[in-house]
Amino acid sequence: MPRLILMRHAKSGWDDPRLDDIDRPLNARGQRNAVTMGAWLKAKGYIPDQVLLSSSTRTRETLERATRGLGLCPNTTVLDALYLASEHRILSALKKATGDCVLLIAHNPGIGELAADFASHPPPHPDFLRYPTAATAVFDLKADNWAQARFGENEVIDFATPREIEAET
Repeated sequence: MPRLILMRHAKSGWDDPRLDDIDRPLNARGQRNAVTMGAWLKAKGYIPDQVLLSSSTRTRETLERATRGLGLCPNTTVLDALYLASEHRILSALKKATGDCVLLIAHNPGIGELAADFASHPPPHPDFLRYPTAATAVFDLKADNWAQARFGENEVIDFATPREIEAET
């Protein structure tokens, strides 16, 4: 069955007011958090073979830092349609995926709304519905392929935030 790793981009900086939103880079905390989440994915064995990525600078930097620790460079598709996308637009992009394990990195509120509505039963984690920066959920699809993916049918098998992972180390 297909597996989805749904990650919100890590914390971005607001230091340069001249930058357009799409061009904002990660701040120091975001850089550290992206590495933390990549290490968590590796430790748990959640290794993507495809990435769907928003075209923003902060999502690209999140991916680069997270996958550095995985020791791989999965097939990556950068999609302008994922930049600040609604949950419906994100699901539409996901339905075109081809990998067995897809990492999708995008933005709130769409990514958090997708996570909440994609799950058959949201986990009792206090941050799941808030979906803070770099939060990552792992879903097993209750469909044979991505084209059949639907809201409300998929099992959340894991969820973590960098704050809790970093607190454990």
